[in-house]
Amino acid sequence: MILNYIMMLFALIHFYWAFGGKFGLDKALPTDAEGNRLLNPSKFMTFVVGFILLGLSYVPYKLYTGDKSQMIVYAGYGLSILFFLRVIGDFNLVGLFKKVKNTEFSKYDTWVYIPLCLFISINFLFLVSYK
Repeated sequence: MILNYIMMLFALIHFYWAFGGKFGLDKALPTDAEGNRLLNPSKFMTFVVGFILLGLSYVPYKLYTGDKSQMIVYAGYGLSILFFLRVIGDFNLVGLFKKVKNTEFSKYDTWVYIPLCLFISINFLFLVSYK
């Protein structure tokens, strides 16, 4: 059930930011070498991401309970691939092959976000494959 809780925690963090919370926001959005934020999502988009994450928390729940319906299995594989792609990154600002490596975000990306996304990706793959 840990993936379920992780996804819900991610959703709650996004709701916190959408309501104006600032804690952790500077470490969650990529910046350039001068510290300028490269993403400035609106409150609405932050809410949307929160609701998507909340909805996606249903997938690991269903997989944990043994539901292997085709849609849930495809969603599990899709989320595994999605989080693995996040591990690889965009070859510039995020992921294993990022070029910008001296910002606060890049340090958190290397030591927190990449390992967490790899953990999530492997666990989704395990949940889908486990009988």
